This record gives sequence, C-alpha cells and structure tokens, in this order.
Amino acid sequence: MQIGTIPANKVIVLAPMEDVTDLPFRLVCKRSGADIVYTEFVNSDGLIRNSAKAKKKMIFLEEERPFGIQIYGGIEESMEGAARIAESCNPDLIDINCGCWVKDIAMRGAGAGLLRDLTKMERIVSRVISSVHLPVTVKTRLGWDSENIRIVEVAKMLEQTGVKGLTIHCRTRDQGHKGDPDFSWIPRIKEAVSIPVFVNGSLETPQRIEEVFRETGCDGVMIGRAAIENPWIFMQTKRYLASGELLPPPPVEERFALMLELLQLSVDFKGERKAVLEFRKHYSGYLKGLPHASAVRQDMMQYLEFAQVRARLLQYLEFLQSHEPVIETS
Repeated sequence: MQIGTIPANKVIVLAPMEDVTDLPFRLVCKRSGADIVYTEFVNSDGLIRNSAKAKKKMIFLEEERPFGIQIYGGIEESMEGAARIAESCNPDLIDINCGCWVKDIAMRGAGAGLLRDLTKMERIVSRVISSVHLPVTVKTRLGWDSENIRIVEVAKMLEQTGVKGLTIHCRTRDQGHKGDPDFSWIPRIKEAVSIPVFVNGSLETPQRIEEVFRETGCDGVMIGRAAIENPWIFMQTKRYLASGELLPPPPVEERFALMLELLQLSVDFKGERKAVLEFRKHYSGYLKGLPHASAVRQDMMQYLEFAQVRARLLQYLEFLQSHEPVIETS
C-alpha cells in the first residue's frame, strides 16, 4: 500500500493537533520514530487572507519528511485556494480535516460538520484534489452521532473522488474524545475500499496498537494525545510490533534531555516567553511517576524564562540521582 510514493504498510503516524504539532514537537516525534508527521490544523480562510499565523504553521524542515499539511474549512473556494498555497510549500501530501468535533468549527460546516452534508464534503474534496498535484488524504470520524454512522458510504465516496488515503477517528463527532472508540467499522471499510486506511482514537500503548493492527487489518495508526505525554511511543510501538519486546519507560536522564531539547527548539522557533508558556502542557507527561514531581511542576508553571526551567530541571535531576531508587510508572 502507498499514498503517492509514501509507503503505507503498518505505519505509525503523528496526528495533527492544534497547539501541539508545531515544528519543534514534530521534530521530536520524528526523531522518536514517527513515520509521517502533520501540521496543526491550518485554517483555509486564514491562508487565503495571507494570515502570518496560518502560514507559519506550514513551515517545516526536510528532516520531517514524509510531511503533510492539514487544512480545514467549509467554503469550497477557500479550500481550493488554501490547497494551492499549501502545495506551494512543497509538502509530501495534503490532508483535509473532516473530523474536528470542536463546536466553533463543526457547527459552521467545517471539520466533522461536513459529515452532516456529504454532498458538500464531496464537492470540497473534489475541488481540492483538482487544484493540486500532490496526493490528498482525508481524516474524519465514524459519523455525526451514533444514529448517523455512514462511514462505509463516506469511504467509498472519498475513494471515488480521488482521495489517496483515509484516517478514521473511531468515535462520532458527538462523542468528542469521550467513550471508547469503535474499531469494529474498520474491517468493513477495508473490504469496501482499496486505498490505505489509518485508525485513530485512544491508541495509548504499544499493546493496544498491536491489537488494533491485528484485529482491524488497518494499514496504519495515527497517534495523537498519547504522544504529548510519551513521544517515545513511536519507537516503543515499532519495537513491540517487530519483536514483542515492551521497552521500559526511558530513564530520567533521557526524559530530561528530551524536555530541554524540545523546549530549546520551541524557544528558537517561537521566542522564549511564548515557548515557555506553551511548554507547560508537557510537564505532567515527562515527569509522570517521579517522586515530588507535583511540587516541581508547580514551580515550573510560574517560570517565563528558559534558564529558570533548565535550572529547576537540572536541580530536580540531581535530587533524583542522589535519592535512588527512583520510582517510575509507565
């Protein structure tokens, strides 16, 4: 299986996530084993208005390839124009967001809102495909709610329109991130289409990912929120799929080194204050299971300078190293 020239056989993909999958975070995940990485959601209206914020989301490095730009919107002309602008950045593929459940997006007919108007979804996807030369993929959900699951029909329609790959978050729009994903639809979709089918939704451990591959026959998985707390999940999953070996959590020295690397990359890309503020969402995952981590997090939530964060982390690391054994949990 391929998406254009990109292999699509048991691939492990970093999901597009707003305010998360910026260039620094993508680099860390790529270096940790992600096969394909995506931008944050890029607003099509913002792109055609020449928004600096929207354009900055599309900046990437060659190291990130294969690399995809995900665009969203509910206006056909805007999506067509945005696709052309995205293509001019020379990514490897363009993805259309037909799955965002957030009210401000879905209720305006974009993201998962397109699941309520499949004719409009088809028109938008068709216009994007006809406007670019790159492979176009789609990420969507099972349906708007449990009473309106038409994902097999959607998958067939998208393939006939020319989509080269499909990612399915196996919840409905109505669920958001709540409840268990329903992976039982994936084998039915695989029978209905010949394009690669990726799976998304609460894929938090290598064991769960292996189970989903085995039970659904999907071509790839897309990891989202689990990568925020554990960017090592890509290499852990690949090792588990290859040999059945479950790697232990990384040692504290490795955790801290990656934290500081990611923060430094963020400072270089965004500026110090913005980077330090936005980095606060990562502390709980990187420090999970470590003694006295709560107090350290509280300290670092007050900092606005990289030097402060670095000094506190190194102080904490020295404490941990001198008070072995360190208690860690996966």
